[in-house]
Parts: sequence; structure tokens; C-alpha cells
Amino acid sequence: MPKIGTLADLIQDIWDYCVHVSKIFPEDTDETVTITAGGTNNTFGDWAELADNNSVTLSSKFTAKSGYIVSILLEEADTKDVRYLLEIAYCATKTVVARSRFMKVNTKLNVSHQMRIRSLKIPKGEIVYYRLKCETASATAEIQVRYYIP
Repeated sequence: MPKIGTLADLIQDIWDYCVHVSKIFPEDTDETVTITAGGTNNTFGDWAELADNNSVTLSSKFTAKSGYIVSILLEEADTKDVRYLLEIAYCATKTVVARSRFMKVNTKLNVSHQMRIRSLKIPKGEIVYYRLKCETASATAEIQVRYYIP
């Protein structure tokens, strides 16, 4: 069990978590994070490290300090009118810190679809993974991840 410290320290940690400026992954407008569902309908794909189109990983953001995922925003989905289920985890044992379902309706994407996450703390140096399943095999989606490092 982690050492908590004083009540004042705990209150400060909670305040900092609730009121902060999140960082965004990926960081630039020409970068994307594409996630892919398993190759069978409604079956998770294998766990894969979360990375952008330039092979920069979300894990690289947690190398020096521990932190939290605070939300995931859906930017695009290639398959309409089907449900997706996303899980994000860290470490070799795949400790899940986030789960969310989403859907692209007709041809319009609900750009305000934000999955608010209150994740467990991701310890520094851990690898961040994802897996995705969809009603349609091998469907893809693009996401951005908001994270916070105290």
C-alpha cells in the first residue's frame, strides 16, 4: 500500500488532480493515434502499445514521472452504426485504467464524444497498452488521449 502522507498532502494531491492543465497525446495536428479492433467480430484484438503515426508512444510521456489518463476523445471511426469497446491498461499484467464504448452514427461523428477517465495512477516507466473490439472485425478509430502528470 502506498504511503499517503499527511491529510494536507492528500488534499493537495486531490486538488491538483481536479484542477490542472491536461497534456494531449498526440501533440501535433499532423499526428494521429489509430487503434484497431480484433480480426473477428466482437472479439478483442491483442494488447498493443499505444503509439502515434510517428511511433511515439504514450508510455514515453510517463518515463520520468507517474501520471493519470483523464480523458480520451474520439476523432474518427471508419465503421458506422456499430459499437466499439476500448480498454487501456499498463504493465505486463495489463492493469486496466480505462474502458469506454463509442459509436459513429450514420456518417457523422459526434465530435464531442469524450470518455472522461478517472484512471489509476500509471507508475513511471510502465508501458501503456490498448485493445479494441467492435461489432465489425478489424474496424479502426482515431483517438486522442488527455493525460496529467503532477
